[in-house]
Amino acid sequence: MKSAFMRNALVLGMLSAVGPFAIDMYLPAFPAMAREFQVDVSAVQMSLMSFFLAVALCQSIYGPLSDRFGRKPPLYAGLSLFVLAGVGCSFAPNAETLIALRFLQGVGSCAAMVIPRAIIRDLHTGHEAARLMATSMLVFSVSPILAPLAGSALTAFFSWRAIFWAIAVIGLGGLAVVLFLLPETHKPDRNRGGVAEAFRTYGHLLKDRRFLGLAFIGGFSQASFFAYLAGSSVIFIEHFGMAPSTYSMIFASNAIAFIGSAQFNSTLMRRFGAERVVRTAISCFAALVTMLFLLTVLGVDSAFVLWGLLFVSFGCLGFVIPSTAVLALEEHGSVAGTASALMGTLQLGTGAAIIVLVSALYNGTSLSMVSAIFFCALVALTLSLRTMGPKRVYP
Repeated sequence: MKSAFMRNALVLGMLSAVGPFAIDMYLPAFPAMAREFQVDVSAVQMSLMSFFLAVALCQSIYGPLSDRFGRKPPLYAGLSLFVLAGVGCSFAPNAETLIALRFLQGVGSCAAMVIPRAIIRDLHTGHEAARLMATSMLVFSVSPILAPLAGSALTAFFSWRAIFWAIAVIGLGGLAVVLFLLPETHKPDRNRGGVAEAFRTYGHLLKDRRFLGLAFIGGFSQASFFAYLAGSSVIFIEHFGMAPSTYSMIFASNAIAFIGSAQFNSTLMRRFGAERVVRTAISCFAALVTMLFLLTVLGVDSAFVLWGLLFVSFGCLGFVIPSTAVLALEEHGSVAGTASALMGTLQLGTGAAIIVLVSALYNGTSLSMVSAIFFCALVALTLSLRTMGPKRVYP
């Protein structure tokens, strides 16, 4: 039983890491890509936004498909497209082509983002689901830790184009994992309706205020990290003058804070209830980010202060994002793929909007990024107070 649990955690973590590798690996190359294309960094940042936008939109397709045809066939299709688009990105002659190909790569990668959450719901509920999600995230954590370091090394020794060849190889690895290691956890349901039923299910979920509240708590929490994704490489490398390898280590440390705290999530959920854990963590996150925002507005321009406060803040999110995902899917087991897809669409759409905001308002300092993170924290805190009553306990 324990060996099966660890195998599932390993497989799901590896699959979940495919998309984030495609995000994190090329972040240190933003300045180099902008120089080669002879465009502003904001144009390169738009390739990140297009990736997120594709993931947000297309999760709504993969979810119902996985409920109807099983979890594995949509994974085969999505990962194949991911590999082909990665190869195309390596030959991109300009920023516009890169943006378009990154959109296609996002279309493919979202299969590996939405379906693992549905598989977790197929296998477990409650704190066991949170435990599996946290353990798979431990495997998934290799992406934000190693991907930026690998990307900076490839850029230094070869070119930023080599990064996309490496991403394509990772996609091939994901296909091998699905083929040889992933069991089918949801039998195909050919009697399930097509597009019309999928939209009816979406309509039902969109009327569920609790589902929406939990989805957007996790969404705005994630969006704060997406703001960091969009702005951090330029701020630390261009504004503070750090080497790409140093930035990669800072980026990895913040990811470690998030993943590390998530490992305690199941234990705390069992002892205190998931809702209490989420409310407390969100409150701490909002307090820390408010402090960072005020210091930034007052003119404190320190890489150490920025890194330190974000390190602790993102550690708080390790208790929020896994818990809200488990809570949101808990009551929707029969349509877990569709519910996971809608949740992902709402969350990634929020993230894409925040990336556009950070890119548009960037002024050479950390103010635009910190302001976006502050906004996300306040919205998440407000939603947590309205969605989860202080007396309610979730087992």
